Amino acid sequence: MERRTPVLAVDIVTFLGEDKIVLIRRAGPPFKGFYAIPGGFVEYGENVEDAAVREMKEETGLDVKLLGIIGVYSKPNRDPRGHVVSIAYLAEAVAESLKPSTETKEVKAFKIDEIPENLAFDHKDILKDGIKNMQTRKMTAED
Repeated sequence: MERRTPVLAVDIVTFLGEDKIVLIRRAGPPFKGFYAIPGGFVEYGENVEDAAVREMKEETGLDVKLLGIIGVYSKPNRDPRGHVVSIAYLAEAVAESLKPSTETKEVKAFKIDEIPENLAFDHKDILKDGIKNMQTRKMTAED
């Protein structure tokens, strides 16, 4: 009996300034041409925090500071390529030079109320949770 296990990925909801979130437009399948949260697969021997920072740099050109984990997203059908479990991080950009990579068609910072409706994968849910997480952090910091 062959044992199959899910693949591990990271997604990074990154705030640029106070009210903008960085998204990429995917250059290839699945969801070619759709906007998505930057992220990707964790490499063997790599810890997930390093993978998140690396993926942001590779896909957007941004250096980021990770603020914490938003959640773990593990529905078996969330990715058409197979069972992918994603750890989603909340981050803030420490520099503002957006540069798309060969994997991305475009990198853009959207105001929260201007984020496109149709996002790749389950990224609409992750984004909603990330925005709520950031709002909670801001309210807690103000107290």
